Amino acid sequence: MVRYYQLERTAWDEALTGLLPVYRVYAPVYRKKTLDYTIIGKEEVPEIVYNTPKPVTPLKAFFLPIKENVVLPPAKDLPVVVMGVPGCDLFALDLLDKFFLNGDFPDLYYARRRNGTILIGTDCHSVNAHCHCTSYGLNPYPEKNQDVTVSLLNGHVFVSVYTDKGDEFLSKMLEAVPFRSLNGDEPNDVQQIRQKVKKELEGMNRRLPNYQESADAILNAEEEIWRKYAKTCVSCGACALICPTCTCFLLIDRPGFEKVRQMDVCQYPGFERTAGGEDPLKKMENRFRNRYLCKYLYRPEKFEAIACTGCGRCIEACIGKIDKNELLVELTK
Repeated sequence: MVRYYQLERTAWDEALTGLLPVYRVYAPVYRKKTLDYTIIGKEEVPEIVYNTPKPVTPLKAFFLPIKENVVLPPAKDLPVVVMGVPGCDLFALDLLDKFFLNGDFPDLYYARRRNGTILIGTDCHSVNAHCHCTSYGLNPYPEKNQDVTVSLLNGHVFVSVYTDKGDEFLSKMLEAVPFRSLNGDEPNDVQQIRQKVKKELEGMNRRLPNYQESADAILNAEEEIWRKYAKTCVSCGACALICPTCTCFLLIDRPGFEKVRQMDVCQYPGFERTAGGEDPLKKMENRFRNRYLCKYLYRPEKFEAIACTGCGRCIEACIGKIDKNELLVELTK
């Protein structure tokens, strides 16, 4: 059963500060106009940004380091709290969990981090230029995989608790500060701003096809459009590395029975090259098309979870200024 609370921002900051010695807390903070997660100390607590889309770093980075030795045991650390997680990143955990927590071959490193992290989701009270979660049936607020949800409105913090892990964390947090328990659903103010932002996103992306329409168009697209949009791709891999659902990696053997897992990207040259030298994705336009097939057809079919949550990070990170949404609109004209 979901539980709802309300407290003053000053009380929330005081309570959060009191937990810093026993939790490693990450939260969004602006640094030179860029919003991203940072480790929170006492000085950073007032700087935490609430309800603003979206941190540059996707949530998956907390569970999947760019590079790690998967033979050595993970270093012991304080329990981790990640605050300010948008709904699009939380939804991406559906696919990541199915990939890395497979019943036959669970990834112990992923599982340890995932189970040891408390996720505090955040409603989006505004939109970014490339946000399009509603086009794929998602909403601009957390609906699943969060332990706690926080909204800041008019100096008040509204808190929703969804899991036992979240309840334990919040119980510790509220021990020494005044708060008010709320009955029923989210407060009207929270519901109203949710609907306002959702409507804004729907209007902003009214030309964008939905997930199934995108998949059908990609499957039947002619080669010319892939060549057109791949012209400016430089194979940097930013689109996949920053994507909240991409999971590809390499295993690199080192002397002394070390095995290093390193994130890999389907846009890199040689990504599908075999030991015999054959490479079905040698041409840039083939690699480019393969990424869209993976996102809209292969992954959803295999894992029964969408592989694009509409965060728009791939558009924002692209050195070649490739706009995925423009491509999809052109495909479905």
